[in-house]
Amino acid sequence: MARKVPRRDDLEDTVAIVVGTRPGIIKMSPLIEEAERRGYDHFVIHAGQHYSYELDEAFFDDLGLEPPAYRLDEVEETQFHGEQTAAMLAGIEAALLEEQPRAVLVCGDANFNLAGALAARKLGMVVGHVEAGLRSNDWQMPEEHNRVMIDHISDYLFSPTEEAAANAREDNVRGEIVVTGNTIVDAVQTHIDIAKTDSTILDDLGIDAGDYFVLTAHREENVDDEAVLSDVLETIAELADEYDRPIVFPIHPRTTKMLEEHGLYERATGIEQLRLIEPLGYLDFLKLLANCSLVLTDSGGIQEEACILQVPCVTLRENTERPETVDVGANVVAGTDPADVLSAVESMCDVETDWSNPIGDGTAAEQVVSTISSTPATWEE
Repeated sequence: MARKVPRRDDLEDTVAIVVGTRPGIIKMSPLIEEAERRGYDHFVIHAGQHYSYELDEAFFDDLGLEPPAYRLDEVEETQFHGEQTAAMLAGIEAALLEEQPRAVLVCGDANFNLAGALAARKLGMVVGHVEAGLRSNDWQMPEEHNRVMIDHISDYLFSPTEEAAANAREDNVRGEIVVTGNTIVDAVQTHIDIAKTDSTILDDLGIDAGDYFVLTAHREENVDDEAVLSDVLETIAELADEYDRPIVFPIHPRTTKMLEEHGLYERATGIEQLRLIEPLGYLDFLKLLANCSLVLTDSGGIQEEACILQVPCVTLRENTERPETVDVGANVVAGTDPADVLSAVESMCDVETDWSNPIGDGTAAEQVVSTISSTPATWEE
């Protein structure tokens, strides 16, 4: 027998917005700003999946956001996926019990999003999944497990594209699917003028606009595996020789740790053109990305940002949950084999950067807040 989602009458007309990583803060910032603009009651829970200043507080400062109402500092002590998710689930649940919001918004596929969605679902609160329907079809990826589970327990699935919405429908989700575009477009459009005109970060690094590459790498499958990480370094060394230009690498703490554990840190620092720098705040990284000639990355969010900014992208993975960026010619999925990456870089260095942006028009936050602030949805009988 079909059922309706249980609802409680004592919940406040308030929305909780859950963040926990750099991409989460960026993608939720337009929603926070839109809720503030409308005077819609809301509060932010920071689940603490990223806990360094460079990957956390710097983004609140850059984006002009108030500090979160709740922050789960104890998550820093966890090590494994299940342990981390459990700690965040307990902490988020406690915050939700304290505040009693009617709705909870999560965004993306990291562990904190699953924890937030589960906590809300168990308490009978409306769950909204921003960036719903993305699929890499790689069941070995922890992010794939998370995004599928979140989609299936959400009342609202805010999909960035029609293709993502089709993925959700194919999975037979029970919530209401709303195609909104991606909130990362809202964020980039808000800050693009600064990114294009302020050259401070380039001056500090001694590089010229259009004359350098950017590299990012942090995913488990790339940095935890010594052989794969070694391949990435071999690729970068060959690119440095062939193109004779700086390759700027804002290095994630996880990547630094694994380079050291694998005995590869000195090898990385020995690549003459590779510039290892500390992680950057949002605005500085946007400036760096907007002015480079090409980015190599394993980050889903950076694939999107590069596409919006008309920067050619080579993805250091075997698949992507952002196929729209590939379809428009903004991105090539190359894997990590050095020969394949070098071939992809060669092709993308010659690409015409005149593709259309396939992931939204900058109104996603407005659409999400309009939907979530209306009468709460129930699953159909």
